[in-house]
Amino acid sequence: MPSEMPEETFAEQTVTYALEVQGRFIIIEHVPARVSLRTGERFFSPATVERLQKIVWERQVPSRVVETPVFEFPGTEA
Repeated sequence: MPSEMPEETFAEQTVTYALEVQGRFIIIEHVPARVSLRTGERFFSPATVERLQKIVWERQVPSRVVETPVFEFPGTEA
C-alpha cells in the first residue's frame, strides 16, 4: 500500500553555506541551491558541491572576514 506523501515544491535560490572544518568556521555566501518551500531543506548540484569543496580545502583567500561572538549552551560540558 503506497503511503501518501505531500508534494514537495522547490525554488531555485541562493543561500549561505556555513560549516566548521578543523576548528575554523567557514561561511560561503550566494551558493545556488534548490530549497524546499515546505521544510527549508537545501539541495546542491554535484557541480556546486565540487566548487564548495574546492573553496574549503584549497583555503582560498576570503572576500571578507567577519568576527562573531561565541556562546556556550548552559548545562553542557565541552
